[in-house]
Amino acid sequence: REKDDKYKPWMPKFLMAKENKDQRKSSSDAERNIFKFKKSSAEKSKKMGKEEKTFRETFMYDKEINVISTATAECSVPSQRRVYLPVTAGEQLDVIDVTEGNAVICRNSEGKYGYVLVEHLNFR
Repeated sequence: REKDDKYKPWMPKFLMAKENKDQRKSSSDAERNIFKFKKSSAEKSKKMGKEEKTFRETFMYDKEINVISTATAECSVPSQRRVYLPVTAGEQLDVIDVTEGNAVICRNSEGKYGYVLVEHLNFR
């Protein structure tokens, strides 16, 4: 009987360990979701590389792409031509290069490039 009394406290701890295993399994599922996220970001970077290639061909841009500043679109503007970037109000844009006219070359969050008129942008 004394031995049984000694082992009684261990039984609940053993059951708790099983519960912890279940929690660990759920945390490993979360880790798997993280890996899925990384896979999609790799696909996104591949798509952005494709967009950059078409940008360089279309604009004959051979310089290194550096972000000069960040601007916010004040209003929504549809694309007039292929070289113009369609923007929506409040969208964040990276300014890549300044042209001679009243337009700048910008990149949106999807990685697409194009001209945007300065009058449609709000610089911070």
